[in-house]
Amino acid sequence: MKNTFILRLIFTLFLSVFTCLGIAQESIVSQNEDYYKQFQDLENGELRSFFFFNTPNRYNQNSPYDWLDTVKVYLNSSEKTNDSVSIRNYQLIESQIYYDLGNYEKSLAIARPMYEDFLEVLDIESKRTILGVLDDNYAKLELYDKQIEIRRVKRELGLIDNVAFYDIYASLGQYRKAMRDYMTEEKKVLKDDDYFGQAIYNNTIGNYLRLDKSTATALSYFKKAEGLIKVFLSDVTNQHTDKEIADGRILNGLIIGNIGKCHVQLGEYEKAIPFLEESREIIKKYNKSKFSSDIIENTLALAECYLKLDNYIKATDYLSDDLNPIKSENILKRNRIFADYYFKTGDFQNSTVYLKKNIRIRDSIDGLASNIKNQQLTSVVAQDLENSRKAIEQQKAQLEESRKDIKARDDKISLVFVSLIFTLIGFAGLVYAYLKSIKNQRLIAEQKFIIENSLVEKDSLLKEIHHRVKNNLQMVSSLLSLQTKNTRSKAAIAALEEGKSRVKAMALIHQKLYQNDDLSVIEMQGYIESLINSIQSVYKKGGHSINITIDAEGVELDIDRAIPFGLILNELVSNSFKYAFPNDDSDGKIYIHLRKITGQEGFFEYTDNGIGLPEDSDERASSSMGIRLMSRLANQLQTSMNTDKTQDGVRFWFNFK
Repeated sequence: MKNTFILRLIFTLFLSVFTCLGIAQESIVSQNEDYYKQFQDLENGELRSFFFFNTPNRYNQNSPYDWLDTVKVYLNSSEKTNDSVSIRNYQLIESQIYYDLGNYEKSLAIARPMYEDFLEVLDIESKRTILGVLDDNYAKLELYDKQIEIRRVKRELGLIDNVAFYDIYASLGQYRKAMRDYMTEEKKVLKDDDYFGQAIYNNTIGNYLRLDKSTATALSYFKKAEGLIKVFLSDVTNQHTDKEIADGRILNGLIIGNIGKCHVQLGEYEKAIPFLEESREIIKKYNKSKFSSDIIENTLALAECYLKLDNYIKATDYLSDDLNPIKSENILKRNRIFADYYFKTGDFQNSTVYLKKNIRIRDSIDGLASNIKNQQLTSVVAQDLENSRKAIEQQKAQLEESRKDIKARDDKISLVFVSLIFTLIGFAGLVYAYLKSIKNQRLIAEQKFIIENSLVEKDSLLKEIHHRVKNNLQMVSSLLSLQTKNTRSKAAIAALEEGKSRVKAMALIHQKLYQNDDLSVIEMQGYIESLINSIQSVYKKGGHSINITIDAEGVELDIDRAIPFGLILNELVSNSFKYAFPNDDSDGKIYIHLRKITGQEGFFEYTDNGIGLPEDSDERASSSMGIRLMSRLANQLQTSMNTDKTQDGVRFWFNFK
């Protein structure tokens, strides 16, 4: 038991080290990638736009201002050439860069005319991008009525299924309402194995609870989210894209920062500091050069912690950390921390200055902000009610459909009941028919048995016939051999030998047939090899030193074609052995090629590198029995023999059906 525990512990430590090394190596590669140079090397605005929006850590080596300057050069060049597609792509990139810099008004000023003038002509991905930029900008500028409009367009284009307002409710301070709506919308589509989605879900709920001052409960959700995102980042079984990994790292930083802010709310300042510092570093690393309100909030929280712990040097370090808060609550918090700092250090004059700043800010925004906030909330609630009304109407339509389906089902049940009665009536007939069919099946089985036995007997008889034909042909061959021994004329002996060779070629066909399981076809590769061996046994003096290549693998022919082929090949090989290599056949070569594909025309080719045909071969053709025999055999195959005289011998070939 103890050994098992130790082994598990070692395995867990090894896996953790391996994962950390992989993450570190991946981080180094990501930091060393020169995305800015890759962006410049691309050919046109469309490719650059796709690369820009699909590169999560694009500002790893060059700041957004460098990118902005380069994009403006490309935009000016596209305007000069009237390249409308590239102009729109560069404007879209420019709008996103301004958003990344926190200049939401400028980003909106570029994106809004594109939305109004060109939305119809954009492709679906460009529509998704520009609507996303507008949605984000309206959220940052707290123009929620405009944000509602954009989300409605998203739904009409099929980019989202439902128009959700929980984030808008949260921005308007309705955190409990936002949390309830968020849980209703997101929980039903969240999968158990989606660790990244589960982490976002728990972090969002925790954030709503933190903002609603339910800090202890919020902290439990953040810790659960932290565990889930660590599982996602260390999951080696699933392949994640660079963007997914970068998003996971940033989410991890946000979760850690939220844990730190919870500890600040609970007054646990020393506990909060490491979380807030780690969060700042992670977000800066993976959200490089982009404006982030989370970094500002974490920095202000760190300044507050050190101020509460009377570490004024650290507090002022963070307060002077190039903070440029945009949200009014962050500006008020920074002024409040400065006022507390100066009050604690005895500089009451500067403390009063910052308190007066906050008073002026509150006076300037309270009345107007309250009125605008109420208007925005009214607009959101009205749109929410409209969506609820549409949802109710949709549910009513679904209920009506269900009612119709139930009625149709009842009608079907009635029909089935009537059909059942007729079925029972017909069942008796079916039983009778079944019993009769059993009797018929028995008769069929008996007939099938008789037929199968007949087929077996037929195959046996056919094999016996081919065997006897082969034996008879061998007997003829033997008689020709006896006749050869009793004949003194060389011409007669040669004629008898040729005849014997032809008889053997036919006998070999019948031998191959009765040796096959399939009596209808002959496998030509094996047949040709056997035929060559038979011919070589006749011409022992000249055939064994000739290199013969046979290429007929997989070709099968029926007996009506195999016999003419065998006789033609017998003539050709015999002639090569007799005439093609009169002096030295050590370099002699014969090539036999046969191809036949089902449904297509077949092809036969025979070549040798002998002395070739004589000059008067055309005159001899009419008097040579072998050539006339091959011509007639080719006619049986519904083709004609072609002859080509070459420098290295002779070539015979023909196509056949």
